[in-house]
Amino acid sequence: MADTYKGYVEHIVYHNEANGYTVFTITNDDDREEITCVGNCPVINEGEKVSVEGSFIDHRQYGPQLKVNKIQVLKPDGVEAIEKYLASGAIKGIGMVMAKRIVEKFGGDTFDIIENEPERLAEIKGVSMNMAMRFSEQFDAKREMRDAMIFLQQYGISNQLAVKIYTEYKSDLFNIVNTNPYKLAKDVKGVGFRIADEIGKKVGIAVDSPYRIKCAITYVMAQAGSFGHIYLPENELAGEVSRLIGVDDLFISEALEELVYEKEIIKKEEENEVRYYGSYMYYMELNCARMLLDLNNKLGISEKNIDRKIEEIQNKKDIELAAMQREAVAAALRNGVVIITGGPGTGKTTTIDAIISAFESEGMEMLLAAPTGRAAKRMSETTGYPAQTIHRLLELSGGVEDDDNSGMNFERNESYPLETDVIIIDEMSMVDLPLLNALLKAIVVGTKLIMVGDVNQLPSVGPGNVLKDIIDSGSFEVVRLNQVFRQARDSDIVMNAHLINAGKEIKLNNSSTDFFMLQRDNPKNIIEVCLYLIMKKMPDYVDAGILDIQVLCPMRKGELGVENMNVLLQRYINPKDVHKQEMVFRETVFREGDKVMQIKNNYQIVWERRGYNGVVLEEGTGVFNGDCGIIRRIDATANEITVEFEDNKYITYPHSSLEELELAYAITVHKSQGSEYPAVILPLLGGTSLLMHRNLLYTAVTRAKKCVTIVGSVDTVNNMIKNEREQKRYTSLKRRIVEMDKL
Repeated sequence: MADTYKGYVEHIVYHNEANGYTVFTITNDDDREEITCVGNCPVINEGEKVSVEGSFIDHRQYGPQLKVNKIQVLKPDGVEAIEKYLASGAIKGIGMVMAKRIVEKFGGDTFDIIENEPERLAEIKGVSMNMAMRFSEQFDAKREMRDAMIFLQQYGISNQLAVKIYTEYKSDLFNIVNTNPYKLAKDVKGVGFRIADEIGKKVGIAVDSPYRIKCAITYVMAQAGSFGHIYLPENELAGEVSRLIGVDDLFISEALEELVYEKEIIKKEEENEVRYYGSYMYYMELNCARMLLDLNNKLGISEKNIDRKIEEIQNKKDIELAAMQREAVAAALRNGVVIITGGPGTGKTTTIDAIISAFESEGMEMLLAAPTGRAAKRMSETTGYPAQTIHRLLELSGGVEDDDNSGMNFERNESYPLETDVIIIDEMSMVDLPLLNALLKAIVVGTKLIMVGDVNQLPSVGPGNVLKDIIDSGSFEVVRLNQVFRQARDSDIVMNAHLINAGKEIKLNNSSTDFFMLQRDNPKNIIEVCLYLIMKKMPDYVDAGILDIQVLCPMRKGELGVENMNVLLQRYINPKDVHKQEMVFRETVFREGDKVMQIKNNYQIVWERRGYNGVVLEEGTGVFNGDCGIIRRIDATANEITVEFEDNKYITYPHSSLEELELAYAITVHKSQGSEYPAVILPLLGGTSLLMHRNLLYTAVTRAKKCVTIVGSVDTVNNMIKNEREQKRYTSLKRRIVEMDKL
């Protein structure tokens, strides 16, 4: 049961600017006892009188604390209280001496004077008219922000979000919330349609209000982007909006026309259907098509010189390139844009190495990059040439978001392009449209772009189907590596991956040394086997740590879904311990030592690279969807978690940002893209055909370096191999390239 206490703020121990989390002490009016309070609060100052409502918790290190659920700043009562508040530093420029002078002059009317007759403050010795006006402005601003936060609390808005809303609108927010709360969803990051709609219902906005319908359309379009779509057909868009808000198609059509007129969305009639694009995504595809075609210069190198160059490389490296590998090197030498695609064991690494040698012999400068840190590290190790993430290549900054609304801001762009002759990008299947757009903007015409990837992998997590669309456009030279080399043929992981991709059954008789099938017919037994493999069998078999063994699941929900598997795996791999701090966020318990994953791109978050004894060696910004790390520290007092990611990068998350993290003992196959693990365990026992398809199984199998173990049903595996159905992505980069190539 919550209790209420009133008193003066004596000391602010800690305050987090980002989320409002504050640790402070008050002196209780009733018994003059000092109470330590913790919780998310609006801006408060020492000396202010507050009313706090909450319940006591017993902190292991700091003892009893009042966990605050609700706080209200009260008007000080009495001359002594007014002086105490002014002397606290709440108003910059007023200290103890000045506070005493002001209160001696105006007594109990002090606050009325500051608010309504600020010029009279100039009667005080040491106060000029300018100073008096500044004091009044500060006083009004603090009152206005508190009023705004209290006003927004009635709509269930968190203090952190309330600060963002107030910062955006100032005093206008009262009118905006009461007349068109859907504007918040457009202007304030963190306010989506559902929050705006809840406010709309409370203030009485009509169900068929154009504001509401247009906001719902924008929301559905944004959600489509999270599923990889660039556009939606009219019937699907209207159907989703109707299901979401329950209004007639006529109202939706009218709202769509208004959004088209306002240039918020683009309407196109293509391939016998009407399509709607978010305007920034439409123009992003258009710009990417133009920039790719601009880069695709034919350099006119003679075939004789190309053949000579390839022979030199083979002699120098003492290798024999296969026909398609030779063709890939030749294509890279003669074209401005080249795509090289192939499955595991087809020599992509050797081909990249040969291409690097060819360009080095010409004295050309090169930059190598990949979408993830793991992929870049692997690229560097296999080629012996330095590689980095695309984000680092483009010099990601923590500044204001870019104009394309992707959330990314890079120092490298058309105004400050990359200075190099050749750029080679690996794992292109992972690159989404916004990242491609950012990359192309930083490349000047005349620079060669070599894109390498496996087109049969799952498409990017973000919007677009970049690699497939570029290949299918037919406008660029594509080299398909399809020969599996002898050394790779010794691996059943590689051979089975190719059989899966070809739609052929694989041997599941456990005669292999790196590909196993353990048949179980119910979820409980499957989970028990997964635990046994992780805890007992796999670490020694593949010479790796327990946390290096990765469980990959096709889905999130269900007994064998990521969410349930993580709860169970955490219980046994990293059990509760009195020596390990914990923090609960929604339904998830985070514990020191847990393996976690970042589940959305955050381009502004700050990381530190630490050396001996935690000394900070380097700072930067950005953590990306799919990055994994270990929780090294949980600070219950500061209400934050510190995670160590790869390359010794430490990031501290306030409690309010934990929505960006989830446990990663088990992850979806989609989230595993671009990563490679010593051993992969796949729990497979039925599921929807939209998920359980060939492409997903192929991607999962190719994530393993030393061992794949499928635990579950042989029938499920065979059905996945037969199922060519994939979730359709509505993208049109191919169409934009073809259209522009004809101009």
